[in-house]
Amino acid sequence: MTQPSISYSDAGVSIDAANRAVDKIKQLARGTFNAQTLSEIGSFGGMFDGRFPGLDAPVLVASADGVGTKLKLAFETGTHNTVGRDLVNHCVNDILVQGARPLFFLDYVATGALAPDVIAAVVEGVARGCRENRCVLLGGETAEMPGFYAAGEYDIAGFIVGVVERANVIDGRRTAPGDVVLALPSIGLHTNGYSLARKLFFEVADYKVDTHLDELGMSVGEALLQPHASYLDALEGLIETGAIKGLAHITGGGLLENIPRILPEGVAVEIKRGSWPVLPVFNLMQRIGNVAEHEMYRTFNMGAGMVIICAPADANTIRSHVSGRGAMIYTIGRVVAGERKVLLV
Repeated sequence: MTQPSISYSDAGVSIDAANRAVDKIKQLARGTFNAQTLSEIGSFGGMFDGRFPGLDAPVLVASADGVGTKLKLAFETGTHNTVGRDLVNHCVNDILVQGARPLFFLDYVATGALAPDVIAAVVEGVARGCRENRCVLLGGETAEMPGFYAAGEYDIAGFIVGVVERANVIDGRRTAPGDVVLALPSIGLHTNGYSLARKLFFEVADYKVDTHLDELGMSVGEALLQPHASYLDALEGLIETGAIKGLAHITGGGLLENIPRILPEGVAVEIKRGSWPVLPVFNLMQRIGNVAEHEMYRTFNMGAGMVIICAPADANTIRSHVSGRGAMIYTIGRVVAGERKVLLV
């Protein structure tokens, strides 16, 4: 008896669905291209003109990240066109802390069974984030892996490359006792702490994604899908002035573990409680789970998404610049003598 012919689709992979997704992605990516883009989506590698007019000693800065279990909210709400933007903004902030402006971005989306419309919605968010940050979506990869992901689920990761003049690299080395600590506000959880947040809202409080909470003025799902802010526009133009000594993107590890990453030996940071508005979502989660203050501050951003360290003489210049760009900014603490830690006072 002749064995029936078995195809790739019999194994759960649809080449035709992948081709339909790529066709949609090409259009989205082209909307981010600029004069330095030298290749089309679909090439084996993305090409970008490496000449940087106006820079004497350009330094490339690269980073990679994901969205974590915030994706679970996308699955449960059917909202797929926002997490890609979150991912781009997260990666932009990660290289911004060293003074780099983004050049190009690549994404990786993996799923069990490829749904072209869902993948296109995810990449729609990526493309939007790239356009808003003046960054090219240069390429990426879509992988279909049957049996590896639960039905209707996917994962996404992003890879970014930016550039900064060597003389303008921000590394925190100049930080000294007496310096001022400023903060730009977050919009919500951004892309960190979702495993704890989901446990508190959906297990401890037994809420559903569509449960409306008067304290938040929105549903649980809406609150947890609030976007990850990009701080590029607020800080652009300050990088070259030398006024900023250190920048810390408050991601996983919260204020307590991210600020020490930019501190030199011999200094610590005192953060004053109540010096900026802690978002209601964090207060609510703390009450739901009786979460210790230390645990909150080392898990979540607590309403402070980007921290700036500067000399006292430069603080007003930075405040004026950020305010002039329509962003809020708060003075939340100071640098003191100590050993690379954050103290809540």
